[in-house]
Amino acid sequence: MHSRPELPQPLLAVDGVTLQYKTTDHLVTATYRVDFEVLPSDRYILLGPSGCGKSTLLKAIGGYMAPVEGEIRLKGKKVTEPGPDRMMVFQEFDQLLPWKTVKQNVAFALTASGRANGAEATDRAHHYIEKVGLAKFADSFPHMLSGGMKQRVSIARGMAMEPDILLMDEPFAALDALTRRKMQDELLQLWDDTRFTVIFVTHSIEEAIRVGTRILLLSPHPGQVKAELNSIAPDEIGTPSQAKLEARINDMLFAK
Repeated sequence: MHSRPELPQPLLAVDGVTLQYKTTDHLVTATYRVDFEVLPSDRYILLGPSGCGKSTLLKAIGGYMAPVEGEIRLKGKKVTEPGPDRMMVFQEFDQLLPWKTVKQNVAFALTASGRANGAEATDRAHHYIEKVGLAKFADSFPHMLSGGMKQRVSIARGMAMEPDILLMDEPFAALDALTRRKMQDELLQLWDDTRFTVIFVTHSIEEAIRVGTRILLLSPHPGQVKAELNSIAPDEIGTPSQAKLEARINDMLFAK
């Protein structure tokens, strides 16, 4: 009798998660009973229209807010607070300390969290700055960098922590189209090198297909799971397969 191959254990399990937050007038339900699992080395996309709770879900995975229903588990352990095992990269470029150089910004995250000290922090910072192609700018200050470069430093800082999951909240949304495409390609190259696990929030169908291996579609407010799809292989980008998947996702997201 052949034993069936073991399926990989999910790295992250989101189990029936409902999230709410208060505004001055209302209690807003951002997501309703959302379920999904992220496996090691997934490039997992949360895709949906504005207001479907994608960013709120990412904050909850980061440990910055607690579900009112359901739970989030990382490596089987319930997420209750932020930790260096989950690093966030936000949309804003100004996430860096302006008085520290690129290398100091990356090393500071390591020393402040206790992940590494002294020479080890500096070496690790240098390694990841090289990975994102900024070795020449290691001693530059943030004001000397373009928006795309600052975002690369933020990614290097997140990766230097060697977290279990990198959480990216529309990290390229504020970039112009050409820089955005370049950053997507760089992210994929970085993933090829290191196979890190990433959860990536976007409302661009094209970006979801280019960046992701799996795509979770969320309905408009409150966000509920509409479907989970596999993306296409990298060599199918720009072929009719991409157009077909884009049309299919568009229909699923916006069909009445």
